[in-house]
Amino acid sequence: MHAYNRLPSSGHSSPSTPSSPRSRSPRLRTTTSNNSNSNSNSGSGGGRVKRFSPGQQAGAKTPAHRLTWLILSVLLRRQGIFLFAPLLYIAGMLFYMGTVSFDVVPIIRHRPAPGSLYRSPQLYEKLRSQMDSDNSTAHAISTIWKNSYKGGEWRPCINKSSGGLPESNGYLFIEANGGLNQQRTSICNAVAVAGFLNATLVIPHFHFHSIWRDPSKFGNIYDEEFFVKTLANDVQVVNKIPDYIMQRFDYNMSNVYNFKIKAWSSISYYRDTVLPKLLEEKLIRISPFANRLSFDAPPAVQRLRCLANYEALRFSNPILSLGETLVSRMKERSANNSGKYISVHLRFEEDMVAFSCCMYDGGEEEKRDMDAARERGWKGKFTKPGRLIRPGAIRINGKCPLTPLEVGLMLRGMGFDKLTSIYLASGKIYDSERHMKPLLEMFPLLQTKEMLASPEELVPFQDGCHRLYCLPS
Repeated sequence: MHAYNRLPSSGHSSPSTPSSPRSRSPRLRTTTSNNSNSNSNSGSGGGRVKRFSPGQQAGAKTPAHRLTWLILSVLLRRQGIFLFAPLLYIAGMLFYMGTVSFDVVPIIRHRPAPGSLYRSPQLYEKLRSQMDSDNSTAHAISTIWKNSYKGGEWRPCINKSSGGLPESNGYLFIEANGGLNQQRTSICNAVAVAGFLNATLVIPHFHFHSIWRDPSKFGNIYDEEFFVKTLANDVQVVNKIPDYIMQRFDYNMSNVYNFKIKAWSSISYYRDTVLPKLLEEKLIRISPFANRLSFDAPPAVQRLRCLANYEALRFSNPILSLGETLVSRMKERSANNSGKYISVHLRFEEDMVAFSCCMYDGGEEEKRDMDAARERGWKGKFTKPGRLIRPGAIRINGKCPLTPLEVGLMLRGMGFDKLTSIYLASGKIYDSERHMKPLLEMFPLLQTKEMLASPEELVPFQDGCHRLYCLPS
């Protein structure tokens, strides 16, 4: 009995025998087909069969072609093309690279982004001849110093309180860190926070900075008595914490709860987080305190800031006296400008340059100086794992301190000529011999405290108070 065949009958009654697996090969099917065609043509007598000798067939294909065809046929037959294709690709690439000389491979040079390099010295050299020949008659000082306020003068707009203060919620002790500007900001913020929390402010303590190395106290720089008196109706200020409070902490400030507050914290943080602890402990400490209050405080808080900055903070008598002396001498030396002059604080001291992480044109020596200054002042802050310093990006973002040369270019661009008197108020300029030279060329009438005051007048400010030595402006 035979299996049922659904295909049309081929004329034979018996079922067809399955084809041999060997006949499935494309090469064998081609040969079989050719033989069949040959037999067919031969049988019909109408065609002519063309036969190739082994020599002729070998000449049709080169050995390389035969090898390639053999490999491909094996891969296709075994369906291993997806396995061997990556290996063949890698082998081909290695072969290709071995035949090409590396001299012709293009070299990619990474150029610094525009604005990422300190190019002010080159700019100065281009503009120097024009500045030296500047004969313009426009007098910048006469227009810039014109009072723009319609009323003719600026007046303070701080409303002073006249009423008494409610019972205090406790004592607030803050430690101001940084240089003079940061410390002044800390004091103003401390007054604002103490008034908002209805706390008694202890005269702020100044951190001893490893760069400034200045042991000055609040009273050495500011008039402490005047500070307390001016704030009397707004914030209670004392210079000492009462003994009955300190007794609870064994007379040791390190036992007092210390808040580590994030920079630019909102006033609501002080209300929600700091005030409950103040009510509980009756004495809290905040260290460090520079820039720990945001600028967008409510008007009542801003008023206390302004009151502290513009009214309560007045320099101590020795500093005020020397400052008035320097001002009078600058007016005398600025007679050609009706006694008017410019006061400039360069903010280009070593610690400022180091903290900014900017690079100028000092090469490897500058890099060593800045690395050492950062380690002295901030001990590991800039070498933490994952900390990436990108001076080029910092410069593009406009966060690099202006060099004395750049300050000079800015002032000359505003219209001030070389006859303008300048009083330089700043600390020791980093690499001053190199950086100050172009500024002195642009403004030869520049004066410093050392030029205006005698050594005897400066002596009281040199013994351990280096910041006071740089303060009058």
